Amino acid sequence: MSAPVLTTLLVANRGEIACRVMRTAKALGLTTVAVHSATDRDARHSREADIRVDLGGSKAADSYLQIDKLISAAKASGAQAIHPGYGFLSENAGFARAIEAAGLIFLGPPASAIDAMGSKSAAKALMETAGVPLVPGYHGEAQDLDTFRDACERIGYPVLLKATAGGGGKGMKVVEDVSQLAEALASAQREAQSSFGDSRMLVEKYLLKPRHVEIQVFADQHGNCLYLNERDCSIQRRHQKVVEEAPAPGLSPELRRAMGEAAVRSAQAIGYVGAGTVEFLLDARGEFFFMEMNTRLQVEHPVTEAITGLDLVAWQIRVARGEALPITQDQVPLNGHAIEVRLYAEDPSNDFLPATGRLDLYRESAAGPGRRVDSGVEEGDEISPFYDPMLGKLIAWGEDREQARLRLLSMLDEFAIGGLKTNINFLRRIIAHPAFAAAELDTGFIPRYQEQLLPATDALSDAFWEAAAQAFAQSLPRLTRTDDPASPWASSTGLRAGLPREVTLHLSCEGQDRALTLAANTDARLSGEALVVEHEGVRRRLRAIRQGDSLYLQWDGELRRVETYDPISAVEASHSHQGGLTAPMNGSIVRVLVEAGQSVEAGAQLVVLEAMKMEHSIRAPHAGVIKALYCQEGEMVGEGSALVELEAV
Repeated sequence: MSAPVLTTLLVANRGEIACRVMRTAKALGLTTVAVHSATDRDARHSREADIRVDLGGSKAADSYLQIDKLISAAKASGAQAIHPGYGFLSENAGFARAIEAAGLIFLGPPASAIDAMGSKSAAKALMETAGVPLVPGYHGEAQDLDTFRDACERIGYPVLLKATAGGGGKGMKVVEDVSQLAEALASAQREAQSSFGDSRMLVEKYLLKPRHVEIQVFADQHGNCLYLNERDCSIQRRHQKVVEEAPAPGLSPELRRAMGEAAVRSAQAIGYVGAGTVEFLLDARGEFFFMEMNTRLQVEHPVTEAITGLDLVAWQIRVARGEALPITQDQVPLNGHAIEVRLYAEDPSNDFLPATGRLDLYRESAAGPGRRVDSGVEEGDEISPFYDPMLGKLIAWGEDREQARLRLLSMLDEFAIGGLKTNINFLRRIIAHPAFAAAELDTGFIPRYQEQLLPATDALSDAFWEAAAQAFAQSLPRLTRTDDPASPWASSTGLRAGLPREVTLHLSCEGQDRALTLAANTDARLSGEALVVEHEGVRRRLRAIRQGDSLYLQWDGELRRVETYDPISAVEASHSHQGGLTAPMNGSIVRVLVEAGQSVEAGAQLVVLEAMKMEHSIRAPHAGVIKALYCQEGEMVGEGSALVELEAV
């Protein structure tokens, strides 16, 4: 049989994975096709493609999850193959079958393999038959509350609810006791339906202090299958990976081989083809338990590429063309160490709520040996509430783990983002933490060190405010001569023609504000984006970026946004919102649980808001009476919009 023709590739996804897949496809000489929603019309992945097709709609359910639209887009653009990326329809067997039925190539496993492993429940049953150790749980078909209540009592609390068709932390809830079960189950089912079109759930015992170690497997159409080492993905929040590294620190060659061979047997048992990941929970005694198999490329695949020198997307394309794997198991490289962090638009100080808005400032780390950035955005892009909030990934490689860690810290320091909240400072604190440096890893890392990773906001120092004021003042437009250095008009601190020799600025930063009076004659100097200031005999060189009305100043390892501040307007604004509960982000109202005149207790759930495929509850901060409702189910609301007016009693 001749190899299938593959000259044009459609990527049925968005963001950084679409950009990453297209980068390799172009390097192999393929024509690339992007699909986009109405919201993503001018998104980076659309701009970088050779051909783009508009799917319409805004929500994923109206665009990226529409199988018929994706098939039509492939035919209209002349694409012979579709790469699903990850998330969306990447593990949807119906999508794989539709592609095959349309005479196109799916850059993923056979639909039968997705059926076998795409459902967490079916996968666990298969592994149980194969003798792979499983975490105690319930993976049955019955989905009613009573069934789950009985299962949880049998398993023992705490338990973990998971979407059977899910991934990426969507549709996943920890339940500490039976009083939380009904609300958590209903919310997880809604999230699962919204993200994957499938509300079915399973429940497992929630293990304490486990490590999350996964094996990258790859198989071709000729019966060859191998494992490309492992990754440690233990640093998580909301069951979503934040930091990934390869290889897993402290894993012996014997344990690596045992887990790798078990993963390969699992893949071969279902006739797997392409890239896949078998995920395990590893306890302190070195015992591992099968968790799930992801029948797609993973977000964290770059760390595997870094330690092997392989391009996994190129392998996907070659396997789809019918080529055999180019190496054997004994030839799989393992060179050095790599660490990846996921950059999210979210507010770590506010329970990691997703953030939306415009990227007023976006500067990536400089490229170089051992330094890689996979991103899907550029400065000026709008981050919408409709999709996952990940902006991109930073990947550092080193000859050993410490070199990779220090290199990643340097990359985080170089990154500059402004206009919306991100987790970049949070990431830096993780990578700089002594426990992370010592490779003391488990899935409870973030809760354990929460006070250090999410510190309370301290009062900003006098030195900071002085530096910020100097940078702000010197970044203002100046009417000076550049052609005659001897002219008094060549210096902004020279003749002032009656203007004041002092300037007063009222600035705000991170909820704090300060009024400062600066002398016109100062030793501080701003050159480009470098501010040199002297305070109490100590001279510092700081990064200062003026962007629109804001100034971004690097201070104590963090880029802080400074703005001018009007205290009178701030007081008036605070009075206008007294007693009102507002939307913490742009999103869609999925449930309104109260009505005007109703009495509620402190902590009562009032409104459920969906943003970026996650649900967020608006709860009563105190007991009171609902005076007014300003939203309804199905309505889109903007950040800061009034939702409920609660009158204290």
